[in-house]
Amino acid sequence: MNHSAVVHRPASSQFLAVLPLWLSAMAPRAAAPAVLKAGDDVAICGDSGCDPMKAFVSACAFVSALEALRPSVLRRIALLWAVALFAPSTVSAQSAGVFDVRTFGAVGDGTTLDTQALQAAIDHCNAAGGGTVLVAGGRYVTGTLYLKSNLCLRIEAGAAILGSTRIADYATDTDRTMYRGEPHMDRCLIFARDAVNIAIEGHGTIDGQGKSFPETGDPRKNRPKLIRFINCSRLRVRDVTLQAPASWTTEWRYCTDIAVDGITIFSRANINGDGLDFDGCTRVRVSNSTFDTSDDSICLQTSLPEKPCRDVVIANCNFSSRWAGIRIGLLSRGDFENIAVTNCTFRDHNDSGLKIQMNEGAEMKNLTFSHLVMKNVPRPVFVTFCQKHAWVDAAGELPPMKRVSNLQFDHIVVDSADITGPAAKTCGFQITGLPGHPLEGISFTDIRATFPGGGTTQDAASVLAELTPEVLQKGWPEYSRFGGTVPSYGLYARHVTGLTLRNVEISTRAPDARPAIMFIDVTAPKIPDAAEPVKLP
Repeated sequence: MNHSAVVHRPASSQFLAVLPLWLSAMAPRAAAPAVLKAGDDVAICGDSGCDPMKAFVSACAFVSALEALRPSVLRRIALLWAVALFAPSTVSAQSAGVFDVRTFGAVGDGTTLDTQALQAAIDHCNAAGGGTVLVAGGRYVTGTLYLKSNLCLRIEAGAAILGSTRIADYATDTDRTMYRGEPHMDRCLIFARDAVNIAIEGHGTIDGQGKSFPETGDPRKNRPKLIRFINCSRLRVRDVTLQAPASWTTEWRYCTDIAVDGITIFSRANINGDGLDFDGCTRVRVSNSTFDTSDDSICLQTSLPEKPCRDVVIANCNFSSRWAGIRIGLLSRGDFENIAVTNCTFRDHNDSGLKIQMNEGAEMKNLTFSHLVMKNVPRPVFVTFCQKHAWVDAAGELPPMKRVSNLQFDHIVVDSADITGPAAKTCGFQITGLPGHPLEGISFTDIRATFPGGGTTQDAASVLAELTPEVLQKGWPEYSRFGGTVPSYGLYARHVTGLTLRNVEISTRAPDARPAIMFIDVTAPKIPDAAEPVKLP
């Protein structure tokens, strides 16, 4: 006999289809001869029709079984029937490859620790060959979660995953941060390693509750990151809000084929609130997203020489940051190439819009930045080429300096005239190499910039420190390492070969005694329509 169930109704009907089998199994064997046995055919009529004879047999068996049951059993059956009719989502969800965390015991009251239930949903999804882990209808507190291959973590609108405020709930086997001096950022909330086909999506929220860290009494001052992926591929993050991490929002290390689209990041609950940090990643697309961060909004970096940062597109994003909008480098042991940033806005930064720093011995080439608008950004572009260890295990001799070449900046509008206080005279485009190690092939085309001005003749005579290893013993290659006021109000270029300026207009709100443009050790410049620079040996 062909043992099968033919069902032409929604998931509730799937439940009802097998109900007669349950009834016959619970009925006293002697009191009612069962016409229908487990394994017999069941047919339920629907839009596509049915077998009338099979339906009749099923109905007879159903009635016969009902007559044989005690009242208490009938009440249980009535309850099961109600569940099937009015709460079918659990049955239908898992049968469709959707694993609702509530099915696995998650409470979602914003207080109960739901780590085990959420991880159970993830593990069952993985064991079933993949699917969707559904987070809906609550605020689920959790410690570290381990994502696995072929999984979509979907957080519905109004729902949230909340990071536990207890550092003990965060695992210690989620690797470490790659920057020296930052072991307090080793742990994380969501982790995946060596996985493929992972998505995080939905209109819900992942909230790190970062103001709670470091936890009182924690000697290591731990501040966990929100998300970390290591050596993964085909990663998608869409539409979600990521907020309040205790340190970085996301870390993507040695990953490939990444798409981030339509997300919102708020990361000002604590310091070091980076947005997206891509370390040694390739084929990366970030688009249509909004960032409001306490540190760099997007970072491209390389912690291993054999893991380059390559083929990256950042488009149609809005940035606001206490530090930089986009930083490329600093952690820079591997090469950077083929990077494009376009159609983005930058507003209210304390440092730079674009910060580019090569200092750990790799090569950087073929970067383009176009159609950008910046408001209240002191340094729209800040580029340094020097020597400084950043990698966590770095020691001993500094890496050799290779090359930074072919950086193009075009169609950029800057309005930073409203910046006041000490920061006002730090404004401008600033790019510098070192003697014997120039930046190469840098171009600025179609630039309109307005800065505060206010510089004096004394400021115009300022001599900035070279970013030598001795100077950088005090810290990273930041503007503060120059040790003085920049002697030009628009563009400061030092140790550059092949600098091109086309259609560049720079102005100030207040009078300024400094020149608009200053060149120091700039060879083969091309400035057909820019203001004549002050050239110094």
